[in-house]
This record gives sequence, C-alpha cells and structure tokens, in this order.
Amino acid sequence: MKKLHKSNKDRKISGVCGGIAEYFNVDSTLVRLGFVVIGAMAGCGIIAYIVASLVMPEANETED
Repeated sequence: MKKLHKSNKDRKISGVCGGIAEYFNVDSTLVRLGFVVIGAMAGCGIIAYIVASLVMPEANETED
C-alpha cells in the first residue's frame, strides 16, 4: 500500500513535492511548478506547502 510521506531522496526544501511526486508517480519538477503557479496566483500554494510540511510524516529509511 502506498503512503504519502516526505521524500528523503528527492528533497529541495523539506521533501513535500518529492513525496507527492513519488506518491502519484510523476516528475517532481511538475509538482514544484504547480506549487509555484498556485503560489503566484493566489498565495495559497505557499500556505499549502507549509501545512503539508508540518503534517506529512518523514519517510522511513527502509522504504523505497
């Protein structure tokens, strides 16, 4: 079963975008670009990123 977690491997700031990209099996650059576009339009991308950073658990070292 797939679980949503922060990425340990694909991390730029806190691993949120990398974790979302791993969960949906897409390129993390597209997820980061989506956060930038949403943040530029309404500012809620920044708030969503901060909330996700606080709520999402860290990945275990044993998980792929």
